[in-house]
Amino acid sequence: MIRTLLALDGALVRGALSLVLAAEADISVVAELDRGDDLPPAVRTQRPDVAVVDLDLIGEAGVAGRCPLLVLADRRRARSLHRVFVPGRTVGILGSDVSPHRVVDGIRRLARSESVVDADLVMAALSRDSPLTSRETEILDLTAAGAPVVEVARTLGLAPGTVRNHLGRIARKAGARTRVEAVRVAREAGWI
Repeated sequence: MIRTLLALDGALVRGALSLVLAAEADISVVAELDRGDDLPPAVRTQRPDVAVVDLDLIGEAGVAGRCPLLVLADRRRARSLHRVFVPGRTVGILGSDVSPHRVVDGIRRLARSESVVDADLVMAALSRDSPLTSRETEILDLTAAGAPVVEVARTLGLAPGTVRNHLGRIARKAGARTRVEAVRVAREAGWI
């Protein structure tokens, strides 16, 4: 039996994957987490064979123990994958948009110490291409420096409404809900 820990943001996704895994004869879910700071103690106490972890839940401290990790990452945040690779730890990476069956296969492969790599995710991690236009990059740079919309507009000779429209497009491209989150995503991706 492959003891599996799930650390995924979002109860719906985590619960659905847990149900899929429960239907597998050789996999059992020993813990379900929705917070990154709960991850290190849960790995120590539950001692899973594989942990399926959302990249965004892995903090700077990483994950305790030597448990193999199957990291699920949004392609737009793939440049942050470097922080999960630690000497002596087996790490597999898949896009967060893969089918549940690929996750099941990934768990089994990691449990056998086999490689699990999503080639598209690796290419996204290596890519330096930004989806932002040069104007959007200027606006996001000023926003990241703390300039309010009115100041960004004045600096670039734009109307405040135009700056807000650009910030909305930037947030959509970054998969972010707020300007602050868009700045964080863009920095992690190397766009600014």
